Amino acid sequence: MDYRRIDWERYPRRAHFEYFNAMPDPYAGVTAQVELTRFLDLCRRESLPFFLSFLYCAGRAANAVPQLRQRIVDGRPVELSTCDTSHTVMREDGAYSYCRLNCMQPFADYLPAAIAAQEEAKAHGSLDDGEDALSLLFVSTLPWVRYTALRQPTPVPADSNPRLTWGRYGEENGKLLMPVTLLVNHALADGSHIAQFYAALEETLARFSPDRRP
Repeated sequence: MDYRRIDWERYPRRAHFEYFNAMPDPYAGVTAQVELTRFLDLCRRESLPFFLSFLYCAGRAANAVPQLRQRIVDGRPVELSTCDTSHTVMREDGAYSYCRLNCMQPFADYLPAAIAAQEEAKAHGSLDDGEDALSLLFVSTLPWVRYTALRQPTPVPADSNPRLTWGRYGEENGKLLMPVTLLVNHALADGSHIAQFYAALEETLARFSPDRRP
């Protein structure tokens, strides 16, 4: 796991970190409706798998916000260079496995690797994220429900991995909208950083093309 230690003496959120890190439930989360009109049309025209394509954009948007690449190691904040995603894959028995993907590579390389990794997870996957699980963005979906709020399970003691979830999309006032939820450890990220993620996601979706990086 490649990370750098944040200078504790110069860390501007030191007081905030200490305050929230002492809480048993230090998480903060937001659910927002994200517009998919152009993106979904592009996926349909190019015959792209919606979930894997959106996951690519969401993972890149999260990586664009430094605070979402920060974790807590030995009681202090560190920052990773990049974070892979780890998403849930439904198996034939109705349970699910985890599937790890690198969304920071070009889409042309990402997509075939992602399809192969999903098939492997369906057939032989488990709930083991490996030794460097701290570097992951945890992703899950609820494609059957167009929800407006979501409560996500979290461990005790708290971890510092951001969690991304999205639900079923639907039409509203001529636009296709989908609920997207981001949960962060408040010791590392504030509301402004959550807002930066949604802004980055909006920009990434708008720029997305299967022929180049978004």
